[in-house]
Formats: sequence, C-alpha cells, structure tokens
Amino acid sequence: MTTILCVRRDGKTVMAGDGQVSLDKTVMKSTARKVRRLGDGEVLAGFAGSTADAFTLFERFEAKLKEHRKNLARACVELGKDWRTDRYLRRLEALLVVADREKTFILSGAGDVVEPDHGVAAVGSGGNFALAAARALLEHSALPAADVARRALEIAADIDVFTNKSLTLEEL
Repeated sequence: MTTILCVRRDGKTVMAGDGQVSLDKTVMKSTARKVRRLGDGEVLAGFAGSTADAFTLFERFEAKLKEHRKNLARACVELGKDWRTDRYLRRLEALLVVADREKTFILSGAGDVVEPDHGVAAVGSGGNFALAAARALLEHSALPAADVARRALEIAADIDVFTNKSLTLEEL
C-alpha cells in the first residue's frame, strides 16, 4: 500500500511517493524510497505494491530503456507485453508510474500502458486522493509542480491510512 504521484507543470516533471511500508495492519517502515531515477537519471519511476516485485520491474524496465535507446513509450509497451505474457512476470503484483521530460505512463501486469490526461498520474491506495488533490491544485493555483505534488500527497496522507507524510520527490 502506498501512494505515487506524478505532476507536470511549466516544463517540470515531478514524481513523489510516500514512505510507508505496511504489512497487513502494521507499519513496518515509514521512510522507504519508492521513487527512483532510471535511464542515467533521465526517467523517473515509482511503484505501488510488493517491494520485491517492484525492484524486479525496475530492473526489467531499465533494461528495456537501454534496449530501446531511452524511448520511454517503446520501453513501456515492451515491458507491458513481457509483464502480461511471461510466466514469472505475470505473477508480480505492483503498479509502475514512469515519466521523462515529455511523457508519463502507468503500467500494470494486465498489459496496461496508459498515458493519463491532465498532466497528472497516481497509483496506490491513496492514488485517487492524491490525483483529485493535484488536479484541483493545478486548476486553481499557480503552485509549481513540486509544491503541487507535495501538497497533494500530504492531503492523501490525511485521508488514506496506508499513506504517510514521509515523502520522496524527484524532479526533471
């Protein structure tokens, strides 16, 4: 359970994630880093779901980025195909949000590769709360992308018990 949010505004791309790792009803860790830089620092990636599964997906995704010369869309589609059809990968339980300076995608094990509308993407247990807050902040404020992401995740943390306020933010 977690919350990952990606916000675009004024040429900036910001990805943020909370730090809570839960096991059933217990908080196991509150300072996890669920957002990473991949592809020589040119791509942001965040995960919601099983940690071990997410690290496997990060490795596979980074290999796809390298194989397809940092073409984000192509790497996403190829990982999506592998994730859906490979016997091992098919069992992985996680969602990924990946972004570069131009595009953002949400990837799932069902083969979904979605480029969301409105310059905002969110996944995880608090994803819908963060998404709604970010969209409202983008529409009704002039806050920069980093501030929108930070405030939206704080709002999600106030609502979702599996999201905390120990945030990691990365910006391109």
